[in-house]
Amino acid sequence: MIDLLYLDYNCFQRGFDDPTQTRIKMEAIACQEIFTQGERNKVTLIWSFMHQDETLLCPFPQRKYAVLNMANICQVKIPPKIEIVELAKSFQQQTKLSSKDAIHVAAAEHIKADFFLTCDDNLIKQAIKLNLQTVIINPIDYIRR
Repeated sequence: MIDLLYLDYNCFQRGFDDPTQTRIKMEAIACQEIFTQGERNKVTLIWSFMHQDETLLCPFPQRKYAVLNMANICQVKIPPKIEIVELAKSFQQQTKLSSKDAIHVAAAEHIKADFFLTCDDNLIKQAIKLNLQTVIINPIDYIRR
């Protein structure tokens, strides 16, 4: 069975971060491997309206266009839905997730993603409190399994 993966926006941006930091370098490699698996149809990647919004707000043209190219690898597209917004609001009432993080997690849970991958330790810590069906882990941990 092919995994359905929702990547947090930071996974799309990780390759642009400071590669002199070991963790960032490892996460960038893990994220790149996941995109490669998506290109080879070994995993199914998800792109949501929240990814689109964050990308359009990106002030760096090179990053923006690179992420839009990565979006083409994503086979599943999630449009805005009131159910996702309502779910995100309930997540925020239960945890300390930001509105953007809550929408990402809600979109992943709504579409029944197998995994939600993020480089944000605090997001993982908060989202685990929600006891979701979607497994929320770091991209490195996903590659390791």
